[in-house]
Amino acid sequence: MVIYQLLQLVLGVVYWIMIIHIIMSWLISFQVLNTHQPLVSQLWTGLNKLLEPIYRPIRRFMPDTHPLDLAPLVAFVILIAIRSIILPAVFGLR
Repeated sequence: MVIYQLLQLVLGVVYWIMIIHIIMSWLISFQVLNTHQPLVSQLWTGLNKLLEPIYRPIRRFMPDTHPLDLAPLVAFVILIAIRSIILPAVFGLR
């Protein structure tokens, strides 16, 4: 049970990091945030470095939809499925 709770905690942290990254990408796209500001630039670079290892394998098998990157959406859906369906089933909680 401790392993399940630890995995849920880690996946919860990744969930919120992805939410912040997605919202920040929208704000940058709509020019609400400016990446020339040092704090915004550092935060954006850090989030990209954290999440790129998750997005890269997804981008390999997805078709190129150039201006629209669907990798974060796919990763987010996979993360929700793991948290809500797969993990509880593996640990016998459903």
